[in-house]
Amino acid sequence: MCGIAGFIDFTKTASTESLQAMVASLHHRGPDDSGAETFENEYCLIGFGQARLSIIDLSHGGHQPMHFKHLSCVFNGEVYNYQEIKDELIALGHEFSSNSDTEVILHAYDEWGLDAVHRFIGMFVFTIYNREKNTLSISRDRAGVKPLYYFRSGDHFLFGSELKALMAHPNFKKEIAPEVLAEYLQYGYIAAPNSIFKETFKLEPGHHLTIDLSSKKIEIEKYWDPSTFYSQPKLKLSYDEAKNQLHELMKSACQYRMVADVPVGVFLSGGYDSTAVTSILQGQSQEKIKTFTIGFEEGNNEAPFAKETAEYLGTDHTEYFCSTKEAQEIIKDLPFFYDEPFGDSSAIPTILVSKLAKQKVTVALSADAGDELFFGYNSYFHQASNLNKLKKVPKAFKPAMALMAPLAKSWIKNEATAHKASSFLASLNTSENVEAAKLFYYAKRKPEEYIAKLLTIKPEPRELKAKASQVKNLSQAEDSFMLADYQDYLQNDILTKVDRATMSVSLEGREPFLDHRLLEFSARLPLSFKYQDGSKIGKDILRDIVHEYVPREMMERPKTGFSIPVLEWLRKGLFFLQEKYLSEEALQWSGLLNVPFVLAEIRRFNERKMHYSPVIWYILMFQMWYDQWINKAEVNA
Repeated sequence: MCGIAGFIDFTKTASTESLQAMVASLHHRGPDDSGAETFENEYCLIGFGQARLSIIDLSHGGHQPMHFKHLSCVFNGEVYNYQEIKDELIALGHEFSSNSDTEVILHAYDEWGLDAVHRFIGMFVFTIYNREKNTLSISRDRAGVKPLYYFRSGDHFLFGSELKALMAHPNFKKEIAPEVLAEYLQYGYIAAPNSIFKETFKLEPGHHLTIDLSSKKIEIEKYWDPSTFYSQPKLKLSYDEAKNQLHELMKSACQYRMVADVPVGVFLSGGYDSTAVTSILQGQSQEKIKTFTIGFEEGNNEAPFAKETAEYLGTDHTEYFCSTKEAQEIIKDLPFFYDEPFGDSSAIPTILVSKLAKQKVTVALSADAGDELFFGYNSYFHQASNLNKLKKVPKAFKPAMALMAPLAKSWIKNEATAHKASSFLASLNTSENVEAAKLFYYAKRKPEEYIAKLLTIKPEPRELKAKASQVKNLSQAEDSFMLADYQDYLQNDILTKVDRATMSVSLEGREPFLDHRLLEFSARLPLSFKYQDGSKIGKDILRDIVHEYVPREMMERPKTGFSIPVLEWLRKGLFFLQEKYLSEEALQWSGLLNVPFVLAEIRRFNERKMHYSPVIWYILMFQMWYDQWINKAEVNA
């Protein structure tokens, strides 16, 4: 686990100091070791750097960049089944000098090329320079647990685990993309492949990027697609057979994520997902698993439930009740660690629980993706109900009703209601699967007209973002809800949140539910194994597995989540942040915000009359980010 960074300079004028600055910006990700090397060929100068958090093979044998034959590699993440792959390679004649999974990646690439990735169970971004073929390739894990940014302009290509590594290079250009800012104001995060800056992108999950150094040509190839498995026929299994197979897969996924040469723990909230991970691990361990929970004075507080679960399972439990002041003090650090605008306020408790865990462990397992795999979000039940209504509309009527969508906005005075009605009508007159995906997608969006009012530069209308809507042969229409979130919200919001929060304190976060084998299996389960039509409780099959460890009566309580009342704080104890970052003068910094309209929205927010109130937090996070990375950078230049 670490942070990686590097460059390709076709002018051959880059300095080692620039590479070292890129690596230094990632010190929080890897404080145990660092490396920076440059390689020159007839076409370009290449720089590879790494800041290392030692997890597997704590010796110098894990130092990067690492070399084998004509190959050089920098790697962020873990390949959990590296020992099995290593044994296979040894049988083929390979010899190893360390116990590092990085060395296994190099040998696997030498043996199988980029196809080696299909053997890997893990989270990773690895970059390999091949001197024989004059190529540089970057591969990102299937679910997108580990991040990778890249910048391409003219004769320069930069890459790094975080955007700040690219910004540390003198050839990087900070030009904000207005259309991406508009997307950020929609959702509170920036979805891959885009970034907040022009000419800068995120490599999407399950993709390879390869650069031919002789021609400068870049090719991007998808090697894994979750929609493939949702499109396959459902498994012909009884419920008990499916539950037993899923249980065994979960045991394997959890056990792999205990592979480490350092202490490992688990984030425990008391909900089904984290209880599943903790129960399985404690059930397989002779020692007490270390578990960690944060409690709060305000907002949702799951600490008592987590403590009850920990006591029942017999874990070594640590809880800490955080004051409002402690939580608020984290806010000033958010722009540094989330180095592009990021509006999910649950980053605050995630950083706090990471700090708590770091006191005792170097690796912590998080239970994200249970909702996306097993139909767990409340929004799914609501949209399933709407989908059932759509199914009842006679096909002959749908074309005419779809044409009425634009009129809904003029008929209905309430802006939010008009938007929902228009979205509902616009979803008609397509296939059922596409209707479901569009319905789910539009339900999450604010009106385009509203977002446009927030900006001075009117971005071009963008195509439907929901990748799930492009999949025409889903086995069940409701699958599009889970697929859409797995491909978008999960990777771009939740995984970004957890990666930056854990790495802010040099803690490795691992995700058992994001073992690709779980998606490939769960996608082919009948929906009825996860959710009963008309029910408002999902994750049936996962819940039944948990009940094998923890009594049902202990677990069945309303879903809460990990939230704190930041909007109320912003009106009261944190009002000084409004004064500093949301004043008329401050809102003019970027030249991108429509200051009169935003000021009017802020007044409505403070009077509790604003419908889309989370937008104020999004704008605040953008302003704080802009001040950190644009204003202060210009002063220091």
